[in-house]
Order: sequence, then structure tokens, then C-alpha cells
Amino acid sequence: MKISSIAKSIVSGLAAGSAAAVTAAQDNVITTGEGVTIVLAVLTAWGITFAVPNRTNPDA
Repeated sequence: MKISSIAKSIVSGLAAGSAAAVTAAQDNVITTGEGVTIVLAVLTAWGITFAVPNRTNPDA
């Protein structure tokens, strides 16, 4: 497994988690429900990114 295939998932998880965290922290308090939402956003992004394969290059 190459690092490039893992990096795609890491970046997608960070993007989804940070977007959810910024939204949750608008009132300067992160509740348990908001924490669960952040975790689910990261896990969902990882799962979707893992499920969708990279496009293959037909010229190679």
C-alpha cells in the first residue's frame, strides 16, 4: 500500500472533521452530541474515500 492512497483518506477525514468542529465551536462549547457528530464526519469521510477507487490511467 502506498502512502499516496492513505494520504487521500487522511486529508478527507481532516477536512470533514475540521468543518464539523468549526461549526460545533461557534458557541465556544462542544457538547457530547457535537463531538459525536465530528467523529462521525471523520469516519464517514474515511469510509467513502476508501470505497471509491482512484481512477486508473488507461495510457499507462
